[in-house]
Amino acid sequence: MKQGITLKLRIDVSKEQELELRKLQEQYRQACQKVSNYYFEHYFEPSRYKLHDALYYNIRSEFGLKAQQAQSVFITVLARYKTIDTQMKKKHFRYQDHATKEWHSVQKNIHWLQKPVQFKKPQSDMVYNRDWNFTKDQTVKLTTLDSRIEVPCHFDYFDSYLTDDWKFGTAKLVNKSDKWFLHVGATKEVEEYKREDTEHVVGIDRGLNFLLTSYDEKGNTGFVNGKDITHKRNKFAKLRQELQSKNTKSSKRRLKAINQRENRWMTDVNHQLSKALVGRYGEKTVFVLEDLQNINWQRSFGSKKQNKKHTDWAFYQLEEFLMYKAILSGSVVVKINAQYTSQRCPKCGSIDKNNRHHKMSEYHCQTCQYRSNDDRVASMNIQELGKLWVSGETNVKYEKILPTD
Repeated sequence: MKQGITLKLRIDVSKEQELELRKLQEQYRQACQKVSNYYFEHYFEPSRYKLHDALYYNIRSEFGLKAQQAQSVFITVLARYKTIDTQMKKKHFRYQDHATKEWHSVQKNIHWLQKPVQFKKPQSDMVYNRDWNFTKDQTVKLTTLDSRIEVPCHFDYFDSYLTDDWKFGTAKLVNKSDKWFLHVGATKEVEEYKREDTEHVVGIDRGLNFLLTSYDEKGNTGFVNGKDITHKRNKFAKLRQELQSKNTKSSKRRLKAINQRENRWMTDVNHQLSKALVGRYGEKTVFVLEDLQNINWQRSFGSKKQNKKHTDWAFYQLEEFLMYKAILSGSVVVKINAQYTSQRCPKCGSIDKNNRHHKMSEYHCQTCQYRSNDDRVASMNIQELGKLWVSGETNVKYEKILPTD
């Protein structure tokens, strides 16, 4: 199978080259907006080929794009709408029938959009070996609207990907803080994971008191304390609240910068956590995570403040980082049903939600009197389900056995 990642390549451009790149980005953005408006007005029905037939020559002449650039515009717009459609399908609209007083849920989709997708930021997608490529002098050639320019680049870690097993694809031209980058898509063929080759099974519980609690087949437990993370997030939240209360143009600019800084910091934390896990266990490891997609935090915790802390932290991002890092290292991530993983006793198997005491972070089994940290118990149960998966079982989960009369 193929595993894809995004690599960041910094490039050095002269002032003249920068003007050409900015012109390309702006024209590309305007072309994307025109195609987006057309796609919205035609009820999201035109395919890429229909968009080509309707708009190809028009956007080439109006915005001065070259042939491949025009094709990339259609791909960019359709990809954005596809992403939004996927995101909307995960959300449901709930309403109450006033006659029966019953609540109903309707799955949303792209047709719920009230206006076309907006392309506000300058951008440009560049296809490898058509719009960009490497030279023998370790520089990069880029196709602009008027010419093809050659720019130096900072390879840094990039050298390790300049091998035959890595294939480069479309790159996004990005400008941040007067620095220019290519965000390069790269893919690599990797072998399918074989369960019978497994050497380690690691159960991982994600939370806020401990960002990660891991438990492996040797009984080793690892904790990543979230106290410092929580303190820093609270500082960001307090600063955002102060800026929002001012409601001025400068405070809004500052608020935007703060949000971007927090996102970068959260991304870096998740990169470090996932890298440390993969580095510790190496290849032939099964990392087992709970599937948190359908978890109702409000039902689980009740407190609005606690709900927001859980929904704000990037659990899904950590999962994605761990997943691709594991695959590239010859390991795999398995997601299991989260039901009862925090309520089940790992010693006697009894399930009782009263066994867990959130405030004290303790698990105390009323049946066999086993005591331990509640996050550790959850990771032990998750690891046990991982062992069942390795043995060949599918759809592994815990089920509560109801008492019989």
